[in-house]
Amino acid sequence: MTRLGFLINRTLRREAPLTALSVSQEALLGELSGKSVALVGNARALAEGQAGAEIDAHDVVIRINRAPMPSAASHGTRTDWLALATSLPQAERTRINPGRILWMSHKRKRLDWETASSPGFYLHPLGEYEALKTQLGAQPTTGAMLIDMLAGSDLARLDLYGFDFFASLSLSGRRTADKVPHDFAAEAGMVAKLTERDPRIIRN
Repeated sequence: MTRLGFLINRTLRREAPLTALSVSQEALLGELSGKSVALVGNARALAEGQAGAEIDAHDVVIRINRAPMPSAASHGTRTDWLALATSLPQAERTRINPGRILWMSHKRKRLDWETASSPGFYLHPLGEYEALKTQLGAQPTTGAMLIDMLAGSDLARLDLYGFDFFASLSLSGRRTADKVPHDFAAEAGMVAKLTERDPRIIRN
């Protein structure tokens, strides 16, 4: 698909051509089979710890949106996959240097050509977004969508870092919980149930 074709299909909200740019979810998750995965959230509390080396020691490191990394000691340095629900300025793209980009947002109009044409690009299905939104009773965060998706893979271990469900707010912004369209209590409950029944998922 050309850049012009992409812009036309995005403007007209043609989902099928956009989906054709993406690797399948089956192929994406297949790459995680038997691997250890670190999913790094953006809770401010993570910056107070020393988990960086531990994060980078995983087979796959996944970060979210602007992926703030205030120090290597607290956050590590690697970004194998970057999951986005917002636009990413070129300076941030260069800083994070992700190996692959996942577009998790249902807002296709925010998806840019550089992201959609990048190697290994993944577009999260609208149906899965809507199902999780119904389950939670609110728009899911990028982190919740990732946890929900990754739990269905054959990964060996999923370590969650920087997930306190807005208790310490986010390193990527100054908004408080009442200013965002998410239900953090519902997401915390979802993750608690997952960790109870799936010993592969560990909240650090």
